[in-house]
Amino acid sequence: MPGWPWGLLLTAGTLSAALSPGPPAPADPCHDDGGAPRGCVPGLVNAALGREVLASSTCGRPATRACDASDPRRAHPAALLTSAGGTASPVCWRSDSLTQVPHNVTLTVPLGKAFELVFVSLRFCSAPPTSLALLKSQDHGRSWTPLGFFSSHCGLDFGRLPAPADGPAGPGPEALCFPAPQAQPDGGGLLAFSVQDGSPPGLDLDSSPVLQDWVTATDIQVVLTRPAVLGNTRGSAAMAPYSYSATELQVGGRCKCNGHASRCLLDPQGHLTCDCRHGTEGPDCSRCKPFYCDRPWQRATTREAHACLACSCNGHARRCRFNMELYRLSGRRSGGVCLNCRHNTAGRHCHYCREGFYRDPGRALSDRRACRACDCHPVGAAGKTCNQTTGQCPCKDGVTGLTCNRCAPGFQQSRSPVAPCVKTPVPGPSEESSPVEPQDCDLHCKPARGSYRISLKKFCRKDYAVQVAVGARGEARGSWTRFPVAVLAVFRSGEERARRGSSALWVPARDAACGCPRLLPGRRYLLLGGGPGAAVGGPGGRGPGLSAARGSLVLPWRDSWTRRLRRLQRRERRGRCGAA
Repeated sequence: MPGWPWGLLLTAGTLSAALSPGPPAPADPCHDDGGAPRGCVPGLVNAALGREVLASSTCGRPATRACDASDPRRAHPAALLTSAGGTASPVCWRSDSLTQVPHNVTLTVPLGKAFELVFVSLRFCSAPPTSLALLKSQDHGRSWTPLGFFSSHCGLDFGRLPAPADGPAGPGPEALCFPAPQAQPDGGGLLAFSVQDGSPPGLDLDSSPVLQDWVTATDIQVVLTRPAVLGNTRGSAAMAPYSYSATELQVGGRCKCNGHASRCLLDPQGHLTCDCRHGTEGPDCSRCKPFYCDRPWQRATTREAHACLACSCNGHARRCRFNMELYRLSGRRSGGVCLNCRHNTAGRHCHYCREGFYRDPGRALSDRRACRACDCHPVGAAGKTCNQTTGQCPCKDGVTGLTCNRCAPGFQQSRSPVAPCVKTPVPGPSEESSPVEPQDCDLHCKPARGSYRISLKKFCRKDYAVQVAVGARGEARGSWTRFPVAVLAVFRSGEERARRGSSALWVPARDAACGCPRLLPGRRYLLLGGGPGAAVGGPGGRGPGLSAARGSLVLPWRDSWTRRLRRLQRRERRGRCGAA
């Protein structure tokens, strides 16, 4: 960022030179040749040029021989203070004749936006006043702060000591009292003030917030407090005694853009505003754009551009917010949090797929279709979510495939939504050695038929009483046949320790072959177990689960049994089974 011209000598011959065009600016002052951001500032301009001047006193109303506000040839309006000149009309503003001394006259110049001042100058057409004050506003005229005082009697006029030769004694800038402008041989005079005059030496604008505040102004005000009693005018007409006359009010400064713009432009409403770069916005580039908040806003310096960074959302979000805690934890590198991630993404950076979707490895993370739906099979899958990296759905026993849509090798499809795939039956050795013929079943066992009344005595004699739903056809396991079942309700639990959930029902292979009991997939049954079955494990043994051996009852379920069984269950808990 170019340095401020602190060493500029504000004399009559150098004011115009300070505002004259310098060498050609680079194509993009806010970025280097490689495209990297760098600090930049607008050029030094006369911020008062063409601006309206509000004068508390102007001659010509009522008209006099020397000044008539209604006659352009004899008018001396305040607009002449900031006009470009170059006309044959009078070039000096004049105040009314003063009837008493002291009599303050103020000249106020709204600059339109914040500027960072370098100097203020005012050329007088007659003998300069012997006492005046220079003030600035940072809030468009709502409050005022003095920049400097000018008087040959500082203590008498402003209650201050004359300015020391080496600047302010304190650590920061302050308004000092300087000698009043001296009258020149032609009768005029020059007020020349540099913001360096009120600032201690050695302060750096980049690193000193106090100095940044000192040079910032939205309005400039000159307060003329005591005129020179004697003096000649610069115009063709004689000036009335005890009046002020001045021209060429210049405010040298740079449009305040905090190092993030190289120029200021007029917006559609006619307001002066910075042409912000580096992801910043606002009249002074004093904040980050809505999506550029991956790190906090900072003023650019000659060493670091402090550009606002866009949040890293991989193209899946339009809004984000800044989180200071995350910024600190990241080593002050990144604090942006993406909001309302789209395209089925989630996470602080929209960097992974939301639940129910998985990453398509064939597409870039920034692709709108980078996340694909899991599409898990409604029957074969144990849930609707899948692995967000591979897309593999959680499959039920015996089910395989990315979406759990087919039976694994060695399994066959059943008609049960609980166990859609069951092991393919393999004839056991006992069945091959002693096949059961249909005509032998009448002698072996007979399925239960007719109505059945459940009494407390029968209920208490059984080892367990449960309601089950058969999931698939039976599968031969040696001398047993295994039926996958879901235990829906437990009314009595003995040695078998029946529990709700998935289980297995073991029926002797000979009984199952004869339909004792006859179990159909998808149907519900009441199972009254007659005690433990064969030993678990070993040749011919059964696995864990329930058994329906001789002495057990397996009946098609009736909803009317629920109240009866619950009543028997309560009586058993009260110890009535011992009496039965």
